Amino acid sequence: MQNYILMTDSDSDLPFALKEQLDITVVYMPYALEGKEYFDDLGQTLDHKSFYDKMRAGAQPTTSALNETVYEEYFEPILSSGKDVLFIAFSSQLSGTINAMRAARDTLLEKYPERKLIIIDTLSISAPQTLLVLKAHEMYTAGADIETVAKWLEDNKLRAQAWFTVDDLKYLQRGGRVSAAAAVLGTMLDLKPILTENREGKLAAAAKVRGRKKAMGYIVDRAVENIEDQKESIAILLHADCLPDAEKLLGMIKAKLPELQIRIENVGPVIGAHAGPGTVAFCFIGKERPL
Repeated sequence: MQNYILMTDSDSDLPFALKEQLDITVVYMPYALEGKEYFDDLGQTLDHKSFYDKMRAGAQPTTSALNETVYEEYFEPILSSGKDVLFIAFSSQLSGTINAMRAARDTLLEKYPERKLIIIDTLSISAPQTLLVLKAHEMYTAGADIETVAKWLEDNKLRAQAWFTVDDLKYLQRGGRVSAAAAVLGTMLDLKPILTENREGKLAAAAKVRGRKKAMGYIVDRAVENIEDQKESIAILLHADCLPDAEKLLGMIKAKLPELQIRIENVGPVIGAHAGPGTVAFCFIGKERPL
């Protein structure tokens, strides 16, 4: 039995089945939809398809942060029981949430000075974060101590990559990621942006191509370039209620990387709120991020 608890947040889009199977503690992040607040419990309260159906019908979900007190409520029972915490957090560059987490840590370590509470800023969100969580859990169950796992995460977090494309530019426009004029022009020309998580932990535009098929081809090419060992790296293919496209992309990747283990999972509501239904993403651990 380890003397520390491995934790993450639901912005990792950790599949609920894996959360249950591996017994990973998850902090559920808030979002609002149609005037109601939800906590992203990995599709249990509001399933992913219903979420995207509401977006297609015109609903505009918003996301928000948790405060220091909420994190104290998550952490204190663990520390008071005599265990330490290794928290694998989503990127500090996408929200100020990690500051609330760090404030909670500082407050609690004054009260429990003999305990450890290590927070890893993964510089990721969604499936790349999940891939880091899964590797950390593998080390955890093999008996690695908290410092060893934390060091591996710090040393390897920039190897977690995501390459994704959206189906409709209006959702990026709503979030201020593209201008109204660029969205209109892009839609007319069938331009598909390719987005990635960069070395700073921000979402960045990598390219624009014409058409969904070329966008998928671009994602496949980046996977081939950046995955060095197919047997070492697991991968997650995410979709926002567009399973046929996800299966098509899976076939394209398998044609080039036949030995790679790939799971198909759902884009959660936090990324989905900004990227919209029809988003597809391919995420893996490979070389360090090129951008």
